[in-house]
Amino acid sequence: MSVRINGAEHEQPPGPGQCLRTYLRQEGCFGVKKGCDTGDCGACTVHVDGQPVHSCVYPAFRAQGREVTTIEGLAPPDGLHPVQQRFLDAQGFQCGFCTAGMIMTAEALLAENPDPTHDEVVEAISGNVCRCTGYRAIVAAILDAAGRLK
Repeated sequence: MSVRINGAEHEQPPGPGQCLRTYLRQEGCFGVKKGCDTGDCGACTVHVDGQPVHSCVYPAFRAQGREVTTIEGLAPPDGLHPVQQRFLDAQGFQCGFCTAGMIMTAEALLAENPDPTHDEVVEAISGNVCRCTGYRAIVAAILDAAGRLK
């Protein structure tokens, strides 16, 4: 199997029935969190060919020949991605467990719709669960990132 993870080729084949989340963690991408194992919480969200997926329910073998981006590969080498920076500035996290998946979902939204409304942001992150923040700071961070990405 060959898959590009954060710009680097990985040749290690997945185990039988292995999900993408477990495969990515095996390959050293520990920002991909293990949450619910059912695709409900979004903590494991990564991009496959630019589209956000819950990697706990995405079979690893389906990543063959694709580009996978995790939170570790989102930022440029010299700093943070604008969405990451806005989450930091707006304190859009508390415990931090959901943050990587939330940022990956937010970045995909902003790549597709650089000027989302409040309601569009809320809808986009509806597949990501945060048990700590109440979402206000998260939504504010995403809307602010949209302003900076213009």
